[in-house]
Amino acid sequence: MFYDYLVIGLYFILILAIGVVFSRMASKSTSDYFRGGGRMLWWMVGSTAFMAQFSAVTFTGAAGKAFNDGFAICAVYIGNTFAFYCGYLYFAHRFRQMRVDTPTEAIKRRFGPGNELFFSWALIVFSFINAGVWLNALGVFTSAVFEADIFVTIIGIGLTVVFVSVLSGAWGVVASDFVQTLVVAVVSVATAIVALVLVDGPVNLVDNFPGGFLIGPNMNYPLILIGTFIFFLPKQIITMMNLHDSFRFLGAKDTINARKAALLATTLMGVGTIIWFIPPWAAASIYPDASADYAQLGNKAADAVYLVFAKNAMPIGTVGLLMAGLFAASMSSMDSALNKNAGIFVRSIYQPFLAKKNKQKDDKKLLRISQLVSLISGMGVIAVAFYFATLKELSLYELMMRVSTMVQLPMMVPLVVGIVVKKTPKWAPWVTIVLGLGVSWMVDNVITPDVFVSWFGVDSLTSREIVDMNIILTIAGHVFITSSFFWATSLFYNEAKDENKLETDRFFEDLVTPVIADDQQDEVDRQQRNKLGGMVLVMSAGIMLMALIPNPLWGRLLFVVCSLIIGLIGYLFKRSTKSNTTSSSI
Repeated sequence: MFYDYLVIGLYFILILAIGVVFSRMASKSTSDYFRGGGRMLWWMVGSTAFMAQFSAVTFTGAAGKAFNDGFAICAVYIGNTFAFYCGYLYFAHRFRQMRVDTPTEAIKRRFGPGNELFFSWALIVFSFINAGVWLNALGVFTSAVFEADIFVTIIGIGLTVVFVSVLSGAWGVVASDFVQTLVVAVVSVATAIVALVLVDGPVNLVDNFPGGFLIGPNMNYPLILIGTFIFFLPKQIITMMNLHDSFRFLGAKDTINARKAALLATTLMGVGTIIWFIPPWAAASIYPDASADYAQLGNKAADAVYLVFAKNAMPIGTVGLLMAGLFAASMSSMDSALNKNAGIFVRSIYQPFLAKKNKQKDDKKLLRISQLVSLISGMGVIAVAFYFATLKELSLYELMMRVSTMVQLPMMVPLVVGIVVKKTPKWAPWVTIVLGLGVSWMVDNVITPDVFVSWFGVDSLTSREIVDMNIILTIAGHVFITSSFFWATSLFYNEAKDENKLETDRFFEDLVTPVIADDQQDEVDRQQRNKLGGMVLVMSAGIMLMALIPNPLWGRLLFVVCSLIIGLIGYLFKRSTKSNTTSSSI
């Protein structure tokens, strides 16, 4: 394990260095701190959009689902890919064209100041819950690797993320996301190739999967599986392409870069959907008792299958690189949440409060307050992760799905439908959320999967079918009932009583008005490519040094090839800073 510890230690140093390198770019104003001043290039924005959706759950809970059930897990990630593509077609550039620094400022423009305050508090609380799920997933995995106390692990990882987020704001968050995207790519592709070699190709991978690859075990009614594929498509659009999650694209330097960013995220998610799960699919036939190695994790034992594969099949040092990839995934999700919470609190809660008191603070002081809020938010996320760590009876996949379908969906329905439906009364958003939470409660307690299938003469379902049916029923309830209710509130709209009508009209005008970068953008582009190019070259050198670890020749060559690919990317970035081409060419 010495080499794995060394790899992880060097990775943490690199991430901390990114925070320091980009701290100056985030110290000019709150706009720079919250969204990079809206001057980020498409490949940075696209990678952070991708990483914000990609968390340690992919390598843990989702990998465990793939190990147990086969291809079914791809429903979630196909939904992600579809949502990002819809972002490319319709949402991403409109989000950038809202001309705001934080998501709740967009909510204010669309729904008025009352809803801005309501959503500010609601979204901050939800961010704590969501980031806590991600941090807990990483804590479970890391504590299993190093046989460390899970609570100590959560604290250590959480504090590292807090450091980067507090010091360098959106610039550090997005820059680290880009570097971390490369780490995830290296780990995923290398591990997938080795897995395919071990099972003698993709045909054997599918044929030898226990219980059937497409359907998987414990699934007597394949129609349920088809239902999950269908309903995950609208579900992921609602949870990814809404005013709250518009933060993914607010930092793009212009309309064109926002669309390119969504297309990059679509490509990364689409390719990754298959690559990520090849190792756990292979492990199902090569190491069928893999979960027994971590029986201490209880029902979450299968979530460590990726680790089992890396330890048994990959060169020495790969476990450390895998853990670096896991840190990358969770850090991305958590630091984005901290940075977003700071922006929401300062712009939509603190500043309006000062305005009511006829007080004002300059932007530099607000920047310091933003950093303090990021610190406090980090402590809150760590506390939530502690709580989730005590829920041993839930797998990480089930925990993620329950939070996403029961809590996130009803909150986001008004924030995505409201982009399309213009005339709604001011009470529509929060009443819709209350109704939506009621729908979630009904599915969980009254119209349960067993009750629903009994209407069709089905006596009982397997535990897997119950989980999937619960997801289908919850999503269907929000797609057909919650969304329809919000749409129907337009029948109660009274233009004469709409105090926010003028701002709403301006909001919808801005949505279709392109943003064009100014003359000062070229220098910012050069700094982005130069700083990130240097960081990528450093990472490439570190992976090249891994070729010195005592491994078989193929293992050493694997690290060399990965290093050269990453090094080429860093070299191209550095070289582009010396060219006379415009920043939009990269």
